[in-house]
Amino acid sequence: MRRAEAVLGPDCRGIQLDFDQKLRRVNHETIARILLALFCGVQGLSTALIDLNRTHATHPRWIGHARFHVVWQTSTVLVLSVLEIALVLTRGPLLEQRFYIAAMLAAVPMLGFFAALTTRSFYSGTLSDPEGIPPSAVRIFGIPFRIDLNLAAEVLGVLSLVAIIAIYHSR
Repeated sequence: MRRAEAVLGPDCRGIQLDFDQKLRRVNHETIARILLALFCGVQGLSTALIDLNRTHATHPRWIGHARFHVVWQTSTVLVLSVLEIALVLTRGPLLEQRFYIAAMLAAVPMLGFFAALTTRSFYSGTLSDPEGIPPSAVRIFGIPFRIDLNLAAEVLGVLSLVAIIAIYHSR
């Protein structure tokens, strides 16, 4: 007699078979969908936590119109993340197409960041505010570097999204 039968009785075999069948349905695509949903959730929540505070949306020295734009941008990222999560986690047809649409939508805020980064000389933009979070000082092979956390987070986000897509696409 198997241990599960000894504990739960002979009817537990149906429970075990159901569990085994569910495990067989967990494949690289399911794992990638779950990872993408987690990525999208982190992207939306971290944007809100970082931008909806005194360093951005309620910064006393920012003009009202700049605060309006940061709340608008943050709200857009939050709404996108909810839509992306719904696309990858709801059951129904076109699962593969919905995965790729969600991944493309998740890339949009990061593309916007890199567009702002590369064009900041046109509008006198900076990666950080003197009263905000300063760049991190690190040494790589003894050479000091200052790494902006916004840039590090966006590069990590791009790499993570590429890895999730690669997991989904692996056969």
